[in-house]
Amino acid sequence: MTVLKTSMRNFFAHKGRMALSAVAVLLSVAFVCGTLVFTDTMNTTFDKLFAATSSDVTVSNKDASDGGETTSGNGRPPVIPASVLDEVKAVKGVESAEGTVFSTSVTVVDGDKDNLSPTSGGPTIVGSWNDVDARTMEITSGAAPEDAGQIMVDADTADKHDLKLGDEIDVISAVGTHTAKISGIADFTVTNPGAAIFYMDTKTAQQTLVGEGGVYTNVNVTAAAGVSDEQLKKNVTAELGGGYKVLTAEETAEANQESVGDFMNVMKYAMLGFAGIAFLVGIFLIINTFSMLVAQRTREIGLMRAIGSSRKQVNRSVLVEALLLGFFGSVLGVGAGVGLAIGLMKLMGLMGMELSTNDLTVAWTTPALGLLLGVVVTVLAAYLPARRAGKISPMAALRDAGTPADARAGWMRGGIGLLLTGAGGAALYLAGTADKATDGSLWLGLGVVLSLIGFVVIGPVLASGMVRVLGAILLRAFGPVGRMAERNALRNPRRTGATGAALMIGLALVACLSVVGSSMVASAGEELDKAVGTDFIIQGDQGQLITPEAVEAVKTAPGVERVTRYKWTEADFTTPDGKTTDETAITAADPTYATDLRVETVAGKLADAYRPDSMSVHEDFAKDHDVRVGSRIEVAFKDGTTGSLTVRAITSSEGVVDAGAMYTSIDTLATYVPADRMPLDQMLFASAKDGQKDAAYTGLKDALHDNPQYKVRDQTDYKEALKDQIGQLLNMIYGLLALAIVVAILGVVNTLALSVVERTREIGLMRAIGLSRRQLRRMIRLESVVIALFGALLGLGLGMGWGATAQQLLALEGLKVLDIPWPTIIGVFIGSAFVGLFAALVPAFRAGRMNVLNAIATE
Repeated sequence: MTVLKTSMRNFFAHKGRMALSAVAVLLSVAFVCGTLVFTDTMNTTFDKLFAATSSDVTVSNKDASDGGETTSGNGRPPVIPASVLDEVKAVKGVESAEGTVFSTSVTVVDGDKDNLSPTSGGPTIVGSWNDVDARTMEITSGAAPEDAGQIMVDADTADKHDLKLGDEIDVISAVGTHTAKISGIADFTVTNPGAAIFYMDTKTAQQTLVGEGGVYTNVNVTAAAGVSDEQLKKNVTAELGGGYKVLTAEETAEANQESVGDFMNVMKYAMLGFAGIAFLVGIFLIINTFSMLVAQRTREIGLMRAIGSSRKQVNRSVLVEALLLGFFGSVLGVGAGVGLAIGLMKLMGLMGMELSTNDLTVAWTTPALGLLLGVVVTVLAAYLPARRAGKISPMAALRDAGTPADARAGWMRGGIGLLLTGAGGAALYLAGTADKATDGSLWLGLGVVLSLIGFVVIGPVLASGMVRVLGAILLRAFGPVGRMAERNALRNPRRTGATGAALMIGLALVACLSVVGSSMVASAGEELDKAVGTDFIIQGDQGQLITPEAVEAVKTAPGVERVTRYKWTEADFTTPDGKTTDETAITAADPTYATDLRVETVAGKLADAYRPDSMSVHEDFAKDHDVRVGSRIEVAFKDGTTGSLTVRAITSSEGVVDAGAMYTSIDTLATYVPADRMPLDQMLFASAKDGQKDAAYTGLKDALHDNPQYKVRDQTDYKEALKDQIGQLLNMIYGLLALAIVVAILGVVNTLALSVVERTREIGLMRAIGLSRRQLRRMIRLESVVIALFGALLGLGLGMGWGATAQQLLALEGLKVLDIPWPTIIGVFIGSAFVGLFAALVPAFRAGRMNVLNAIATE
């Protein structure tokens, strides 16, 4: 009880000093809990949606995916004959059945040809209005579509794009373009997670999406009273046989949930990973806080030891303070995590994914995990300072506050740090010289961990030298104030090292990712320059296949000399070694593709692969299956027949563009696949006539004006699009890393604040002999800047080493250019100086307000 009372008194006596450490715990716990609440809420939202939109039993084409539509290569959804509906209606246990048609391979545009698809990446769905949809949608204005001239839109899409009744919109599918006017607007009765949905009458949907009547994509079946879904499924399957896919409502919902589950898991674990980084940075802050508090209370602890407190009691007292800090920080963090989850939901709403707070899900495991993590991490971080406190002898009560550094421990720490850093460097070297990316990635992970721990351990040793160098470069210009700032930073290298290490972790990751991202862009750009021999690339931004009408429009565009079509399908390959590889991709293109894409060949000529009944394979495939130029492969084409193709060329398996592709000609593909089942083009390559590149660029854009789903890009545009995609990903990662950097800034603030308290008497004496308030504040600011720059140098240097090693692994996959983004690196370094200035504002202000006489009188 005495230990608890002492801990409570000390905790509340130093509550101001504990506040910043508590904020670090709060932020870390909030990120973990916020992530869990956010992902649980999204799961709840999708669960409700899928449960509400699933009929008791659904019948679909056997090639359709469990979670919905699988678009065939011709851009149309797989269908079943209308006769299935009549058969299902006659099945025992069926109360009602309804045929529906829908497709997600569509583009919908308004009268100005602006795309109405969600910006969040959610699907655009066009389908027939049916009873299942009527359960989840309420028509709030107008009426459901009744003929080909009418279409209904969901309320969220109407609000985002300012659509009104009577507005004209176009539905563009593989069949063609259908124009209709908005007849109704329907609102969701469940949460819409971001889809744009349009409804037609059944007959119009059949003609617009499939191109023929008398077919459906699904038959929705409702069970009669007392008939279970499983029993109904058995009855329907028995009637129809095994030629169709029959799923219960539960199976459909599970399949739909699984389809979004991978995305949800990636998001969840990525965010938890960044929360872990924030926790790691927070550990340094907590260690620093308790180390300084123990040092400042040396005389107090010595007195406690002198009057009978044992080492265990002193140790336990510090750990109880840490327990209190972890508990209060974690409780606040759990609450902040719920708020963070709501904020993320609002942010997703701005991006187009609507999530209702009515579905907010806080499982009991979330606060329990947050509290457990916060408390355990805080207590573990305080363990070393607590042990140090337990070692304070009663004689310390007779000395001034603070204890001399343990030189032996310093040498031991330096030796261990060098050993770990050396081991990390060796692992990184092995990663950079690996022959396979998979083997190298293991060494890379080990090298990152060991080098990071090594730098953390050796940080105090490095601080002594690097702070002197930084001081000579930056601080000497400030005269005596600068020298005092340098000496203050050198006074306790262990503290400076720990504070800099907290900032180092976040900046190391920033530097590493910057190098990797920049190298990927530079490598892809160089590869495009070397490999692509065409002027323009035309493709759908959201994977839309290119319709024959669009192909003709491109071919007839002014200034265009030639157009190369590019499509792919799947086939089963039976190789000379007797093995069969199922559902292997094969690319079919016009013969001019051999010119448009300069693929490296290791045997034969790629142009010969476009001869009749010919093909190419990539080098790895050839080695695995003992294939040579002249070998014959039995190719069973999807939706077609089997042909025997001769291998005319073997291409390199490396490269950025079309790596690992196997080629044949479109004419060969047409020999074995019927015209009505031929896959549509994935993309087109267009080359301009001599001297008419600008005219062709303009002509292509004009030709595709009525098809805004397709983008025309020259090589510069393509590189910019690639750069933007990688840049958006990096910006998102930087935003998540910002949490760790914020915690590190709090560490600098806390270190300075406690350092000011520790030097109260010293500051009073300096003020008494003539140091002005302005000089005092400047000294503290300069000390903070040096600490921040020390952490930045460590982090940026370490991160660039990681990034350069990672690039060596990418080189094995064809990304061979190492590009150091010096503007970003220099900008981060300069920004770190401003971080130091910002972190010192409050401690410097408080130091300047000290009463000189009171400060001198402080014990």
